[in-house]
Amino acid sequence: MRYTKILFIVCLSLSASLVMAAQQFPWGHAKVTPTEYEPMKVVYDVTTGDVDELLHVLDRVSYLSNTTGADPFEQSIVIVLHGLSPRFFAINNYEKYKDLQTRAQSLTVGDVIQIKMCKLAAEGQGLKPKDIQGFVELVPMGDAEIVRLQFSEGHAYMQ
Repeated sequence: MRYTKILFIVCLSLSASLVMAAQQFPWGHAKVTPTEYEPMKVVYDVTTGDVDELLHVLDRVSYLSNTTGADPFEQSIVIVLHGLSPRFFAINNYEKYKDLQTRAQSLTVGDVIQIKMCKLAAEGQGLKPKDIQGFVELVPMGDAEIVRLQFSEGHAYMQ
């Protein structure tokens, strides 16, 4: 009789746990679909004035490059900086944004990732080409460069 009560309590406890789990996880759990990615052409449109947001973009770019093979012959990832972002790459802001600039420069070493900056946006912040770190390429207009990369070179757009 005592074992029957214990078994009854255990069954009630398990039933309550299953009901609670069904309420919390009514659709079960997500599944990971194994997927192999081929090298890609991607352009990132970056206008942020927030350091943490820009660092997050750099992390995403790095992860994409590594996930798709980081092959400079098959892949192209371009970050186009405009809006409020040019100031982060000013030479006179090196001490203030040293970690960001060092991280960004390290991504450009393998020729898979390029960083381009809108000359108009830089000038709007009082910056001339001589004021910008050497690993950044200035283009006449960020928006026009993004469109050119998409339509002339087949880059997918990311924000």
